[in-house]
Amino acid sequence: MNTEKTNQPGRPRQFDDEGVIDAAVAVFSVNGYAGTSAQNLCESTGLGRGSLYNAFGSKQALYEQALLRSHEQTMSAQLGILRQCGLVKDRLRSLLLWGISEDLSQSEQHAAMVLFSALEMGSKDQAVASLNLEYRQRLEKTLFTVFTEGQKNGELSTKASATVMARGFLAGYYGLRVLSKNISDRDTLEDVVNGILINF
Repeated sequence: MNTEKTNQPGRPRQFDDEGVIDAAVAVFSVNGYAGTSAQNLCESTGLGRGSLYNAFGSKQALYEQALLRSHEQTMSAQLGILRQCGLVKDRLRSLLLWGISEDLSQSEQHAAMVLFSALEMGSKDQAVASLNLEYRQRLEKTLFTVFTEGQKNGELSTKASATVMARGFLAGYYGLRVLSKNISDRDTLEDVVNGILINF
């Protein structure tokens, strides 16, 4: 992968930071932080070790940049689904099915990195924990709005507050994402989706 930009003669080369970060995501999403070596990152990004660390400072700093970019990419997709027009339950189902598709196809490395970071580093690294907390809070806030809408229009039960329902849904959503890392049968996972939604 060539991530270098060619400037005018006499000027130092610059790197396509987004390209480098996306390449790092591809490695971290498969190997995790601990399982990723400097050599892995050099091979993935196409940069020498000196160039890589001069640009990003450290493996940890590059990991944080990769996680931030992954959050941005996955959040954009998830909020896009939740903010569509239509029935609330249809949007919730679409989000759950999107998660299954991303995990089974493994085409979306950003989504894989977000999940991996929470499982591997969430309780061990304050910077990672803070990034993941901000991400979860943004998603929860949007879900709260969606559940409030569903309760106001009579589509959803009011037996629990929108906050409780949003957090219950989040638990089911993240549980589904973890399951899909171990279960490859889509029919089984769609049964889980139906089980989650029956509560709402």
